[in-house]
Amino acid sequence: MAAMLAALCLLGAGRAQAQFLDPATQQKVRAATFEVVMAKPADDPITYEKPLPLELLPYQFRNDKYFSIGTAFALGQHRYVTAAHVIGAGFASQWGTPALRDGAGRVYPIARIVKYSSAEDFAEFTLAEEPEAAPLQTGPRPALNEPVYAVGNALGEGVVIRDGLYTSDTPEERDGRWKWLRFSAAASPGNSGGPLLDKDGRVIGVVLRKSPNENLNYAVFIGQVLDARDDIATIDARETYQLDIFAHKQTEILKKEFELPKGYADFSKTFQSIWYAFDDQMMSDLLKAHADTLFPHGEGSAELLRTVQAGDVPGLIVQSEDGRWQVQRASQTGRAELGHNGFVTVGRLANFAALRLRRPDDAPAAAFYTDSRLYMDAVLKAMPLHRTVGAEAVKMVSLGKAQEETVYTDAYRRKWQLRTWVLPYQDLVVISMALPLPEGYAALLRVVHTAQVHDNINDFKSVADFFSISYSGTLEQWNDFRALPDLLPERLAGIELRADYGKSLRYESPRCAFSYGQEVQKINRNSQLVLDFSYFEDHGRPVWDVARVRVSESAASQSFVSIARSVEPAAAMADEYKGRWTRVARRLHPYDGVISKDGDLTVIHGVHEPARKAGEGEAAVLYTVLLQNDGVAAQDAMSTRLAQLMQALAVKDDLAPRAAAAAED
Repeated sequence: MAAMLAALCLLGAGRAQAQFLDPATQQKVRAATFEVVMAKPADDPITYEKPLPLELLPYQFRNDKYFSIGTAFALGQHRYVTAAHVIGAGFASQWGTPALRDGAGRVYPIARIVKYSSAEDFAEFTLAEEPEAAPLQTGPRPALNEPVYAVGNALGEGVVIRDGLYTSDTPEERDGRWKWLRFSAAASPGNSGGPLLDKDGRVIGVVLRKSPNENLNYAVFIGQVLDARDDIATIDARETYQLDIFAHKQTEILKKEFELPKGYADFSKTFQSIWYAFDDQMMSDLLKAHADTLFPHGEGSAELLRTVQAGDVPGLIVQSEDGRWQVQRASQTGRAELGHNGFVTVGRLANFAALRLRRPDDAPAAAFYTDSRLYMDAVLKAMPLHRTVGAEAVKMVSLGKAQEETVYTDAYRRKWQLRTWVLPYQDLVVISMALPLPEGYAALLRVVHTAQVHDNINDFKSVADFFSISYSGTLEQWNDFRALPDLLPERLAGIELRADYGKSLRYESPRCAFSYGQEVQKINRNSQLVLDFSYFEDHGRPVWDVARVRVSESAASQSFVSIARSVEPAAAMADEYKGRWTRVARRLHPYDGVISKDGDLTVIHGVHEPARKAGEGEAAVLYTVLLQNDGVAAQDAMSTRLAQLMQALAVKDDLAPRAAAAAED
């Protein structure tokens, strides 16, 4: 008990010794300190699963027409100061231009920016209409451990004044170019841009940010604001750029200046153009710095260029720690049925959401591929988005039509539909880059802050060249897809496909051609055709082309025909690849035309014998033929079917025989 009383006495003594601003000074400070606000969106294009329970929101927030984002204060005649990052909240925002709001609720639009420093994190500006507020006086740096007061719009609930101590001068993190003021007065979200006062109520700094783990907060010394030039805005930042395909990073410093004063809209446009150009340059510099080892170049690409990479699950070609390039497939996290054989699967792939969407049988192809609303409505079934209202998360069922929609053609001439949808009340944007396929789509998605859209679209476009997916669909879906030439990648333009249901199927490309009749495998509108596109070298030039053709009786059937391009492995490749190539080239089992049985499956392989001139060595590229039967089948029957396939197979691929290649070297 004695110890408790002693502790209470100490607490009481501590409170008695605390210093407070006198009421007159507090009144003056409050009159000269403003909320920085941005208007709430007037319209919401989103459809929710039920009416939003807005009654769960606090009364003040629910009825406020503005978002409260920070603090500003009057510093001189017709001059106001806040943090640069508070001013920057309006750059590319869906919430419009920041404005000041006084204690009586009057709103004053920002007119012109007259001082700005991104590194020191302050901005000085004028207003379109002047409030009646006397500017605050400024003072010198106080002595360490003297009382200070952090003033600001804490948590968006009005201006508050909180006391603490001036604890230290901390060097600026990058080069120690100046010293931040550090203080222990409490600071909450919304305090940014507010004044830091000394014991006499004079401004000694601009409150900027909190410490991550303790209540030692940052301010920029007011002398730096007063001494700054009022005809130049300075952007000085060190940023790091990284792509999802490898661990390499590009760190660069942006230093730019532009003339002031500028109106807010003009200032924002100028700032964004500089920053976007910097983002573009960092991405370019990163790719150039690693061009010699960036897939499909360098020794780390050799293995992948000699194997079939495609698959039904979306994948990215990424670099492993040992420098080899490998296909990373999406890990499925959700699935939704769309009816009529349609579905959506969603998974994680690097820092993207990755989806595969099968078009419902009753959805007309032309409308399906052009209606952005239908597309995103389907995506939301497997990748739900929510708007949090109070303690409740309300599901979004439709984002409406895309706000922006363009076609991006990657380095391999694939055509991606790049679309964005806005989430106005969260100032977020949904970005989707979808690759049309015969069955529907494979796509990458992200939800980002509006100001980050440009940078993220750069990411999407960059990784497009590393995307891996098979082009699959029923023969009927292929017919619908091929009737929409604006969606087709260039490589499909040179492929001919003719299906006479119940009779025959013919496939012909610049590399190979084959056909077969009903006696080899059933052919109907629901037969599944899969073109496994892969990246490989063609006369020393990397291409994206068909490496394997698979045709099954249906999507669910295990009976199928496969024609695959096989490439001689590089010397550095693993023994498993070399062993397989030896079996193919020497026609060793299972590539000897002798059936293999796996449960109820019967499999037979053959190898196409390329025509070679006298003196040419073994071919560096061979085509294997695989016939799989769902059920037990006899050797004679399988051999007959395989022979029909082999006889109809014509390889037009330049096989690049090893002897000829050696002679050229």
